[in-house]
Amino acid sequence: MISLCPVQNSLKLIGGKWKISILYNLREAPVRFGALKRLHSPITPQMLSKQLREMEADNLIYRKVFEVIPPKVEYSLTNFSKSLIPIFESLCEWSTEHEEFIEAIIEDKFIN
Repeated sequence: MISLCPVQNSLKLIGGKWKISILYNLREAPVRFGALKRLHSPITPQMLSKQLREMEADNLIYRKVFEVIPPKVEYSLTNFSKSLIPIFESLCEWSTEHEEFIEAIIEDKFIN
């Protein structure tokens, strides 16, 4: 049996359209649901909730509920997911370095 490469294993946890972006936006401080929704427009509330539940179950984020009215919930990175921050920073550097080329590829896909 052929084993998966480590990158594939990692992407099983953080892969998908929204998870990396959500984790990236939690890197500096806890964020409330509404703010995450605004940061990830056009994500639907249902999809955001699904992604957050999956990441909480996978020990990537921590959900803190404040006992106030109206209810307040904040999401933050766990120690496990904080180890991803250097990877996000490297990805940002790579993306910035190749910004024009990446934009041309994306633009070409939408035009064709």
